[in-house]
Amino acid sequence: MNAPKELKYTKDHEWVKVDGDIATIGITDFAQGELGDIVYVEVETVDETLDKEEVFGTVEAVKTVSDLYLPLSGEIIEFNESLEDEPEKVNTDPYTEGWMIKVKISNPDEIDGLLDVEAYKELIGS
Repeated sequence: MNAPKELKYTKDHEWVKVDGDIATIGITDFAQGELGDIVYVEVETVDETLDKEEVFGTVEAVKTVSDLYLPLSGEIIEFNESLEDEPEKVNTDPYTEGWMIKVKISNPDEIDGLLDVEAYKELIGS
C-alpha cells in the first residue's frame, strides 16, 4: 500500500497535500483498492464553500458508490476534469494524476487534526 509521507490523511481515507492556503485532495491508494475499479467521479461543489466533513462529491466503482468528505473547511476552487473521461486515474495514480479537488483553506488550524502517514498506516493496519 502506497502512502507518501509528505501528505496528510483522514479516517475517511482522503489524502491532503497542503501548499500555502491551497489543499489538493484525493482518495488514498488503500481506498481505491477497497473500492475496486472506479468508473465515475462526481463533484458538483466547485465554487462552493463547505465545512470540514461535508460531502463534496461521490466516487462510483463497479460495486458501490461512496461519498467523498471534505477534510478541511474551504472553497472548492478546482475539480480535476480529466477524471470525467478517465476516472481510472484514481486507481492507477491516486496521488498525482488521480487528484480530485483543490480547496482554498478557510481554517488552517484544521490541518493539525489530520493524520500523518504513521497514524494513517496504523488506522488501516498496514
